[in-house]
Amino acid sequence: SYFLTRYADVVAAYRDPVLFSSDKREAFRPNFGDSLLYEHHTTSLVFNDPPGHTRVRKLLAPAFTPRALAALQGRVEALVDRLLDEAEARGRFDLIADLASALPVQLIGDMLGVPHEEREPLRGWSLAILGALEPAPSPAQLDAGTRAVAQFKDYLRGLVADRRRRPEDRDEGEILSKLIAAEADGAGFGELELLHNAIFLLNAGHETTTNLIGNGVEALFRFPDERARLLRDPALIKPAVEEFLRFESSNQLGNRRLTRAANIGGVAMPAGAYIHLAIGAANRDPAEFAHPDRLDIARSPNRHLAFATGIHACAGMSLARMEGQVAVGKLMGRFPRLAPAAAAVRGGRARFRGFLSLPVETG
Repeated sequence: SYFLTRYADVVAAYRDPVLFSSDKREAFRPNFGDSLLYEHHTTSLVFNDPPGHTRVRKLLAPAFTPRALAALQGRVEALVDRLLDEAEARGRFDLIADLASALPVQLIGDMLGVPHEEREPLRGWSLAILGALEPAPSPAQLDAGTRAVAQFKDYLRGLVADRRRRPEDRDEGEILSKLIAAEADGAGFGELELLHNAIFLLNAGHETTTNLIGNGVEALFRFPDERARLLRDPALIKPAVEEFLRFESSNQLGNRRLTRAANIGGVAMPAGAYIHLAIGAANRDPAEFAHPDRLDIARSPNRHLAFATGIHACAGMSLARMEGQVAVGKLMGRFPRLAPAAAAVRGGRARFRGFLSLPVETG
């Protein structure tokens, strides 16, 4: 297989979905066989080509309109305030468990209509399912991922049945009922598509945002001058979040398969070649970014590829940005002397870059 590490080559791959196919029905068979992991990852949005990809993305679009995001802004701010109140009371907390993952899990839980008392398994299911996407997953990772898909599907079946019985109970901003209504109209998801794309919403929304917040705060610890700059000018939080996404991309690797022979970056590649899009490398390409290994929270322009581009640009990118801005902005404003309290623990995965644990103290 081939790795594309230059920014220009990765952009070209994103912008040509005909030559660079996202369909993984062939690629996932060796690792997943006929398992539920195969069923999930070949049914959800990200690993499909048009026209299927186009139809599914259109059905998910109502969750991420500007109006829908505006309605969520107050909810995100209130949730972050509550999480930081709890952190302040303790004085020392784990940035990942107590903020970076708690925020998106609670928000996606709201969007799916999952009762608060039933949300504890969500992060574990997400980590297990995404962990099986590693380039060389272990048997234990595959078993854990398969179990997680089965348990999540079973749970969602009950949730969907309850929504059908009592549609009036849905909360504002809840997307699951809208997807069910589309199914009933005959223009939406079949049952498997509905379940797997609900799982996809959790996985995509949780992983990117958790890593964005954790990676961003840890980067500010390593670059104290940039942290001081943000404290002096809190309005820099918007470009700062873009720089966190570039500097420590939450998703490090994408994959495509060539539909025909092609010459890419001066290298002849055959039809069917497996292509790795090295997002993290592209986001540090000195041909696109001056001083790429330096954190610059006011960097402009900053055309990073953390959310991809083209037809596969992340559907929830605006929501992730908003969560990152609110969480990191409020965290730094509340705790200007925030400091590491113990050694951080990396996630230990190749495809996704983030932390499992990042102990901090409020100072």
